[in-house]
Amino acid sequence: MTKAEIVESVYERVGFSKKEAAEMVEMVFDLMKETLERGEKIKISGFGNFVVKEKGARKGRNPQTGDEIEIAPRRVLTFRPSQTLKKLLNA
Repeated sequence: MTKAEIVESVYERVGFSKKEAAEMVEMVFDLMKETLERGEKIKISGFGNFVVKEKGARKGRNPQTGDEIEIAPRRVLTFRPSQTLKKLLNA
């Protein structure tokens, strides 16, 4: 599902204009991005959790040359589905 399809679905179900629906969807995604950027968790009941995790620096290997390299620390986003969503997917 694309963002445009989400906007279309909101437009059809809620009855806002397409412009209002697009603004609402964009606002929700912006809020989610800002929250995750701050390192905070997003918990959506019945759907799941989005969590930002810190990964430390580590040693790796260049697969082409075999040379050892340092992989920089980074932040990664993980998603854990709720039990409700898992049951729905596996029904």
